[in-house]
Amino acid sequence: MQQPLEITFRGMPHSDAVETRIREKAAKLEQFCDNIISCKVAVELEHQHQHQGNLFHVRIDLSVPNKHIVVSREHHDKQAHEDMYVALRDAFDAAKRQLEEFVRINRGEVKKHLAPAVTETPW
Repeated sequence: MQQPLEITFRGMPHSDAVETRIREKAAKLEQFCDNIISCKVAVELEHQHQHQGNLFHVRIDLSVPNKHIVVSREHHDKQAHEDMYVALRDAFDAAKRQLEEFVRINRGEVKKHLAPAVTETPW
């Protein structure tokens, strides 16, 4: 990465273990795309709900040449995001998919669909 990784915790105390996991996952993203300009990760503890536990929201902002990739893993109906590590995994998996797609397009590995030929009707 051209700029250092930025990690922000909101609504929760800083955690060295979580920061280490984020750094590991961000380093893996560089295996798929070696020209990442910057990566910003925000982990937010949503306010407590009466009927469910704490929910985590993870946002990843990646800058690559000519593109800005944003992954925001909302917890809609996902009880699994009561676990911060599951929320991180889901967010980084989504970022990896988007990054892989970006690299495929840049390499020209994505098929380009031709527009259907326009034929004149014989009548």
